[in-house]
Amino acid sequence: MNDGTGMEESVHAAPGAGLAGLWARPYLLLTLTAACWAGNSIVGRAARDFVPPIALSFWRWALALLLLLPLAWPHLRRDWPVLRAHWPIMTLLGMLGIGSFNTLLYSGLQTTTALNAMLMQSAQPALILLIGALLMKERTTARQIAGVAVSLAGVLTIISRGDLQALLALRLNGGDAIIGFAVVLWAVYSVLLRRRPPVHPLSLLAGSILIGIVAIAPFYAGELVQGRRIVVARESVLAIAYVAIFPSFLAYLFFNRGVELIGSAATGQYMNVMPLIGAGLAIAFLGEELHLFHVAGLFLVIAGIFVAGRSMQAPVTAADAVVPARPSDGGRF
Repeated sequence: MNDGTGMEESVHAAPGAGLAGLWARPYLLLTLTAACWAGNSIVGRAARDFVPPIALSFWRWALALLLLLPLAWPHLRRDWPVLRAHWPIMTLLGMLGIGSFNTLLYSGLQTTTALNAMLMQSAQPALILLIGALLMKERTTARQIAGVAVSLAGVLTIISRGDLQALLALRLNGGDAIIGFAVVLWAVYSVLLRRRPPVHPLSLLAGSILIGIVAIAPFYAGELVQGRRIVVARESVLAIAYVAIFPSFLAYLFFNRGVELIGSAATGQYMNVMPLIGAGLAIAFLGEELHLFHVAGLFLVIAGIFVAGRSMQAPVTAADAVVPARPSDGGRF
């Protein structure tokens, strides 16, 4: 990836017809990416009665790996010695970004709304800044700290549903707590990405998915032992197909193309539209209600990001997966 090299020429090239025209429009590609990732929470919530959460996570990544391997295989063969030499950090990345985040997200969506899940994920930039300071000893300013505090206040507003007594009495929805934990793990994953091995993005993605599948497998076996199995129905097939194809495969390709056309910083900034798209989808397709505490919480999260000044380099934000385009880049996949 060239991370913006030749950006002027690429962005302003006359779009062709069909897929060629789409491939030359970065903001359209990134809007589709955000919609795919937002749809992940929508489908996870809608499919809760048909596909158990760990099964959804396992088959999502297993099928995504099958789709990805034809593209990744040449790079994976070349980069395998480097990946093997960096197995400790690869293990952490695979377990956190692939194995943990979506499994916890789907588990939380069993008992909370997709709207809550989407809005809570909007605090990722602030959390990444905070965890980067704690784990990497990165310097922070008073403005950044204030921004983190404001954004976290927004998250607490959402998960407590605007009820301070719920926080004081620790009477929070279990699903919100699980998703909150998942969001923190994703922020840790995002910070650790700065130590990833210097390999092609497709190699890093394929290796991370493989490790994630291995990490999920024993939990999936436990879910089966408990008698929780996929309901054989059209809804189950569509849900698994969606999360494997759209947020795991196509969105990754679209995101990488966006980075190539306009650079990682602009791409990361634009992807903050995801919670807004997700909120709209949750209201439109799941019939979830938008309450005042949602609006207040989202306002605080956005205000916190603004106050912090977005001085961190294009953060990786929640969801789904995986790796930036170059060692110096950031971005969510």
